[in-house]
Amino acid sequence: MDTKSAKANENEVVYGIGELLGMARERAVPVVRAIPEEALAAPTPCAEYDVKTLVNHVFQVVVQFQRLAAKEASDFTETPDRVGAGADWRERLADEIDKLVAAWSVPGAEEGVTGAMSMPARLVGSMALLDLTVHVWDLARATGREYRLGEVAAPVVEQLAGAVDELAPTARKMGVFGDPVPVAEGASAFERLLARTGRDPHWKG
Repeated sequence: MDTKSAKANENEVVYGIGELLGMARERAVPVVRAIPEEALAAPTPCAEYDVKTLVNHVFQVVVQFQRLAAKEASDFTETPDRVGAGADWRERLADEIDKLVAAWSVPGAEEGVTGAMSMPARLVGSMALLDLTVHVWDLARATGREYRLGEVAAPVVEQLAGAVDELAPTARKMGVFGDPVPVAEGASAFERLLARTGRDPHWKG
């Protein structure tokens, strides 16, 4: 490695998962708060989910990944209907997202391993980041809202690109990711990320 490359690596900023989740939160919460009741039955880019079931899935992910940050056992066997539990579901979900950011911001949260498969904790945190980013994009597309990460959140896309590389083979076997979708030559890094998870970046309901 030459001196210039070494200095570039020394100056490279490594963001914590909590910081990255905080960036994703700033884009997720406005989308969640803007979901109208009449859109809950609308289709989403995830063919198996309508808006309501996807919101409930995001709720479950956000709650269970708080437990994984604390190296506690998680339970994804059932997805409670938190949307149906009260009209304040948007604020309840926003509160849980805040708790997720806090949980992964605790010193040591991304060290070691966590979860039933004893995966590296930082990769598990990246899975939470992926859901909070990509599924919120799904919700934005389903409800006709814009979702732009922008340059400020470029580290989120960078972290997720590496995580998707690592997760994709298993995720495709399990049906979590679809086959990659072709994108135009000038596609953004985020559009390419979406396409690698099997999503059409230009999906319309």
